[in-house]
Amino acid sequence: MAATTPESSTTLVIRRTIPLPRVKVFAAWLDVESMKVWMCPGHIISTEAQLDARVGGKFRIVMKGKDRDYEHTGEYHIIEPPSKLAFTWISDSTDDQTTLVTVELFDKGQSCELVLTHERFPRPDKIEAHRQGWGEIIDLLAKYLASRT
Repeated sequence: MAATTPESSTTLVIRRTIPLPRVKVFAAWLDVESMKVWMCPGHIISTEAQLDARVGGKFRIVMKGKDRDYEHTGEYHIIEPPSKLAFTWISDSTDDQTTLVTVELFDKGQSCELVLTHERFPRPDKIEAHRQGWGEIIDLLAKYLASRT
């Protein structure tokens, strides 16, 4: 699933091949209704999302667990359909520090390669939980999109 990639002590990289055109995968990252379905890793029961999908626009994603909610906020820095999206990511799990997520999509015929890079973690011990969370999110995204085609 995830390829091994050299990383700094404050960066994680996840690579996945998704058997769908990158235009569909990219669109899902900016679609609030679909995000409510696939942005639910681990024990998350449901997700609420508000997106102002433009460069400089802000977002708020609240992942609702059984025992507590997990709020994530950020701002879009790059929106280049259908190939690149970059946004800040701030949450309890980043010690409320600003981190940066970049999603790149590379055309592979009827498939695409998704490369998610999450960097600027305040501490290296925060990376593994994010690796698991983002990995589950990407898998849920692929499953959701496959079910819609």
